[in-house]
Amino acid sequence: MPAKSNAAGPERRSARHPLLWAALAYAAGILLGTQMWRPALWWLTAVSVFLAAAAYFLRRRTRTAWCLALCALASLGAIGAHLRSLPNADHARLLLLADEREVTITAHVTAERPVRDAGRGTLSQRVHVETESISSQNIEQSLRAELQLTVFDPARAAEFAPLQYGERIRSTLKLRPPRNYRDPGSFDLAGYMAGQGLTASAAVRADRVERLPGFSGSRFESWRVRIHRSIVTRIGTLWAPDQAALIEAMVIGEDAFLNPDIRADFQRSGTYHILVISGINVAILAVTVFWVLRRFRTSEVTAAALTLALTLGYAYVTEVGAPIWRATLMMAVYLGARVLYRERSILNALGAAGLLLLLLDPSSLLGPSLQLSFLCVLVIGAAALPLLERTISPYRRGLAFLDSADHDFALAPRVVQFRIELRLLLERAPKRWASTARVLLTGSLQAAFATVELVALSALMQLSLALPMAFYFHRGVTLGLPSNLLVVPLTGLLMPAAVAAVGLGYVSATLARLPALIASLALAGITGTVRWVGSLHAADLRVPTPDTLAAAAALASLLLVFFTARRRWSFVALSLAALTASSLWITLGPHPPHLHRGVLEITTLDVGEGDSHLVITPLGKALLIDAGGPTGGPHLSAFDVGEEVVSPYLWSRGFRRLDAVALTHAHSDHMAGMTAVLRNFHPRELWLSVEPPSADLQRLLQEARALNVIVVHRAEGDAFDFGGAAFRVLAPPRDWQSRRPQNNDSLVLHVRYGQTSALLEGDAEAQSETRVAELHPEADLLKVAHHGGRTSTLPVLLAAAHPHYAVISAGWRNSFGLPRAEVLERLEKARVLTYRTDLDGAVTFYMDGKSVTPQLAALR
Repeated sequence: MPAKSNAAGPERRSARHPLLWAALAYAAGILLGTQMWRPALWWLTAVSVFLAAAAYFLRRRTRTAWCLALCALASLGAIGAHLRSLPNADHARLLLLADEREVTITAHVTAERPVRDAGRGTLSQRVHVETESISSQNIEQSLRAELQLTVFDPARAAEFAPLQYGERIRSTLKLRPPRNYRDPGSFDLAGYMAGQGLTASAAVRADRVERLPGFSGSRFESWRVRIHRSIVTRIGTLWAPDQAALIEAMVIGEDAFLNPDIRADFQRSGTYHILVISGINVAILAVTVFWVLRRFRTSEVTAAALTLALTLGYAYVTEVGAPIWRATLMMAVYLGARVLYRERSILNALGAAGLLLLLLDPSSLLGPSLQLSFLCVLVIGAAALPLLERTISPYRRGLAFLDSADHDFALAPRVVQFRIELRLLLERAPKRWASTARVLLTGSLQAAFATVELVALSALMQLSLALPMAFYFHRGVTLGLPSNLLVVPLTGLLMPAAVAAVGLGYVSATLARLPALIASLALAGITGTVRWVGSLHAADLRVPTPDTLAAAAALASLLLVFFTARRRWSFVALSLAALTASSLWITLGPHPPHLHRGVLEITTLDVGEGDSHLVITPLGKALLIDAGGPTGGPHLSAFDVGEEVVSPYLWSRGFRRLDAVALTHAHSDHMAGMTAVLRNFHPRELWLSVEPPSADLQRLLQEARALNVIVVHRAEGDAFDFGGAAFRVLAPPRDWQSRRPQNNDSLVLHVRYGQTSALLEGDAEAQSETRVAELHPEADLLKVAHHGGRTSTLPVLLAAAHPHYAVISAGWRNSFGLPRAEVLERLEKARVLTYRTDLDGAVTFYMDGKSVTPQLAALR
């Protein structure tokens, strides 16, 4: 009994974790300051009051003083959030110039990326630059702000030289301020750019960039960039291009040449944290270095110092941002505690690192990166390690010094009994096989215990991450457990082997061959596993945004696991069952979409220059018409509107599946996002008008067939009921022929519910509209054709339809000048109340059979 008491004592003492509570209090203050604005003086007063009260109670009631001190920290967090939100004068001045006028900037490069092939004979490079001065209308002003600059070369000129860190340039261009797609749930581009310190973006041809003499920047950073560039080059000489792209991403953080398909496979298999540099990469390298140094009889202090130095050097060279510095900082705190205090607390290390990072950048708390990193380590320290410590970890450590009876006195009675039983078992082996039997027995038990620990840790991690994965990435990682069981050990082999190969490559290519071969074999195992798991339909599970009740249940069950990990096993079993149930609820549970039953709903989404409309019928069937995309072809943009804009909106509404999707015509600004929609929502049907020769359309149809989506061709004269709404197809004619995709291919639909109706035109132009007008398509709502182009929305159509409302899908500040002024004048003369996605964002129209009610989206 005394041994049990002594073992539990330090565990209870370390459970306080003051630095963790301090970090949580400061984080709570940041959230409070973000959501509830108060003047800085207000928060400073609160800090003073709480500190004075804490000092008063310090000798009387320690716990009360501690709580008051945490409240003071929370108030400091609110001050940090307030100071971070103060506007920057130079940024504000630059945004005033981002109004479609051409400006001439003088700037220098602060961050470089490799040149990539953008498709169809175009090279591009994306860099960050800091402006030195900006000239507009012959007025030059000194102004410092960060820009994201895309330099492209359509001619793929041989003399195109990439911009490098510190280079000074001058160029005339148009600045574009960050603007979110104004749909609920869409990607927060403005917040992302603000987090990177970027004020605006611009694109310019390479021949319009003038390189200026001189260097502007930090020599220290210049050395880092050169080292990084050199390592990337060395990796390219040691491995084949496809392997080099993956190793560059995993080892050095350079992901410019990653294949989109393999990136998607890593995401589907739940192993994306391996592909991008994260805490696990730092941990693997640090543990490997520390273990090797200790094997060479290096003292613990020296090993910790060398490990920390190498980890800092690795973080410096990779420079992938906050994730790696978080991991490095936590590693530094942990190693320091190991050397100085001997009692290591992973939660205190987490708290110290988190508190320091939040002090430096309070806004990082609101991003998924910090939240996921914090949660992963919190799960390990507060739940996984205590549970393993109460189960198999003592037995695994008990295998050490098995022949030493003196070592038994340092162990718990149950472990001692286990060791005695193993000795008795080994005594039965023949003497000549005694040493072999001991090695085989202890080795197999060590492997079994390590496997069980990894399985338990991975399972607990997958359950704990169900909520943030669903909320931020809309992924239910059903196969993350088996994937990580294979991939994580292989990564533990790949990382040190690849680093050794790169290091030896600077000395001798021959010496680098063996570790390069080991890294190649490990990489083959990783990619083989990821591709196999990623190809399974069960791996590609996309989930809607969890509702408030499901999210609250998941958070409560996770906190329950944290607080019961060291208590009775009945409490532990109850908390783990609750966590499992809440995770399954989020991932697989029924989540009815948010609908208005008994009305016809038509929502026009803001997808920029493209088109996308969601139709919800009175009986709750969902039809998506078009899915947006870039103008000119899907190859022109790496941004997938279907994945980043349309799908998040549907997930925010609670949709898992769609009943049907319709493609009005085969232009990329209507079609490019459809592939992601098919994969994410598995509709039963795909409605088409005609099939003109188009490679992009054929790829879409091939994807539809692979997903068992029924392709239905619609033409003029079709009439059918769909979910309680009456549909009529008004164009194109059944005998319509098209040699190439064109606007008059557009599928024109007339939808009626009761006495209310809508006319949805796609991009129909004059020829199609004239024919449609002859069919007397009276409608309360008109979806204006071709984004408000002058060849559409003819007076004859307006006279035939008599719409009360109209909606135009147009890109904000688009280069085509849409919608045209003459079209807006026609609508105004016809007394049509017109909404525009470029100005109003997503617009919803509710038709109850008697009247139409428009509603703008409630945006953050």
